[in-house]
Amino acid sequence: MSALLTKINKLKDELNQHNYQYYVLDNPEISDSGYDKLLRELQEIEAQHPELITPDSPTQRVGATPLAEFNSVKHEMPMLSLANAFSAEEFSEFNQRIIDSLTKADAYNGEDLKYAAEPKLDGLAISLLYEKGILVRGATRGDGSTGEDVTQNIRTIETIPLKLLGSDIPSRLEVRGEVIMDKKGFDKLNQIQQINNEKVFANPRNAAAGSLRQLDSKITATRPLSFYCYGIGIISDDVALPDTHSGIMTQLKSWGIRINPESKVVTGTNGADKYYKSLFNKRESLDYEIDGIVYKVDSLASQTILGFVARAPRWAIARKFPAHEEMTKVLGIDIQVGRTGALTPVARLEPVFVGGVTVSNATLHNQDEIERLDIRVGDTIVIRRAGDVIPQVVNVVLSKREGKPRKFKIPTHCPVCGSLAVRNENEVVTSCSGGLFCEAQGKQAIIHFASRKAMNIDGLGDKLIELLVDKGLIKTSADLYSLAQEQLAGLERMGDKSAKKLLKALSNSKQTTLARFIFALGIHDVGETTAKTLAEHFRSLEKLESASFDELVSIRDVGPVVANNVLTFFKQEHNREVIDALLAMGIHWPKIPEPSSQVQVLSGKTFVITGTFSDMSRDEAKQALQALGAKVTGSVSKKTDYVVAGENSGSKVDKAQQLGIDILSEAQLKALL
Repeated sequence: MSALLTKINKLKDELNQHNYQYYVLDNPEISDSGYDKLLRELQEIEAQHPELITPDSPTQRVGATPLAEFNSVKHEMPMLSLANAFSAEEFSEFNQRIIDSLTKADAYNGEDLKYAAEPKLDGLAISLLYEKGILVRGATRGDGSTGEDVTQNIRTIETIPLKLLGSDIPSRLEVRGEVIMDKKGFDKLNQIQQINNEKVFANPRNAAAGSLRQLDSKITATRPLSFYCYGIGIISDDVALPDTHSGIMTQLKSWGIRINPESKVVTGTNGADKYYKSLFNKRESLDYEIDGIVYKVDSLASQTILGFVARAPRWAIARKFPAHEEMTKVLGIDIQVGRTGALTPVARLEPVFVGGVTVSNATLHNQDEIERLDIRVGDTIVIRRAGDVIPQVVNVVLSKREGKPRKFKIPTHCPVCGSLAVRNENEVVTSCSGGLFCEAQGKQAIIHFASRKAMNIDGLGDKLIELLVDKGLIKTSADLYSLAQEQLAGLERMGDKSAKKLLKALSNSKQTTLARFIFALGIHDVGETTAKTLAEHFRSLEKLESASFDELVSIRDVGPVVANNVLTFFKQEHNREVIDALLAMGIHWPKIPEPSSQVQVLSGKTFVITGTFSDMSRDEAKQALQALGAKVTGSVSKKTDYVVAGENSGSKVDKAQQLGIDILSEAQLKALL
């Protein structure tokens, strides 16, 4: 048994050391798989010998039984708050007060003061109690005097060691710090919350606090929480400590406690201001949210002399960054139509300074978001802006709502062109159906019309289309075919030669296929494959234009959403006017023959094509397969029957192998055809 115990202790020490290398030093010595292998080995031994399991084992992070409620914890040393400074002048006044107090105590040597400086993390303050190096309790700050016992949840956080490293450790040590959720983890958590139709969190701080206060530690274990230490509370006197705050932080790091890598000792007001500006500029690139800088007089002897006021130390201050969140009033809600036709509600706000800029508008995204927030004209709201991020409405302050303002509904018609505004089932976006005519969509509609898989107008790129629209030379795709050489030649970087070349490309594009033309119209959700399906079924534009809903949904791969989009598109008079104008300009296509009576041997089979081929292009391979009745899609799924793999095939082949899907070479494809 002693040999087994030695083995267990060796594994625990190894795992704790690797955690220290990974989380504290940010310098892992082994791979994730190597760590997992050690952890599994320890888990297997403990499963066979549960009597050897100890609380400090790396396997014991997640508790088994959910709590009924949190117990209260009385802090032996109060967890105080900090005074704030909002400018360099206020920090300078703080610095002078320190000098004056130390001078009165005959403890000032005339030199600039040294401050331990660190980012002020926007998280939840936590107290960690270690006895003989083992984590025995975790507690929230609460009101500073009394907090809640969250030990089971604290143990699930990988960046908090269950056992300290080294041998020269105090018998009792209280570590204080901040539990946070980084930005990526916060975004991912909210995505999961939305998918599960659960409440999303307003910001990372709320997410961290909510995650740490779960009664079931298994839920906390799934949340991306981490910890940074900012100081100590109670400590036994059996170990000598450094005489500076920064020295103590270095000592804590050697014991396996994670401290912020941005921490630094600065000298005087100039050093403090330089550090503030450096972190302010770096703020948005950090993985986590910070809302200012904390400065602490580095000398512990000076801290003792300075002492405390009622709820804060005299020797520390937080210099805050410009607020990320402020309250303001909703003056109105306007509708903006984007270049893809999306109708987006935008709150018009009473101007407010937040995040370093004055904000007067904030997007409300869609009708679902308006209803989730229950936002109405006249409401007082909390607005958030972080760095270059678009201002976001966090919540409505319902206690400030006056009277019974009406709920806002997105209009039923586009405010730009008057076409019907449509919101399909299971979609959050309301879109304008006047794609060919709506000025708001003009550029994007023409760019799509001219693209390679649509009308394939060579030389008509995005920038040139934008220039033509901005100059007022075109409004719709039909106007392209009325352009004259002198108009084009007069444009920047064009000239006669380029103008002639473009006019020839326009002329060549008039001869196309019905499938390409349908795709070029830009009907919502009608992609290249669906356009081809519609063309083959109706074989004329007139029949498609007059098709009924029942006829459309009876076609393979055309569901209710696509059917509604097609019907709505052709009902808009403006769209039909542009189509008539295009046909009048000479756009035409060969008549589509009646379906062959020949048996389509690949009917019902789904193919995915990837890589490059020596004897044919991918488009040619696709057309050949479709001619035999196959369906060709762009992604591999369980519904895929075959993946045709050419040279330089990528992840699609890997996925096909995982799913057990047949993979065909180019030679096998040719034999099949």
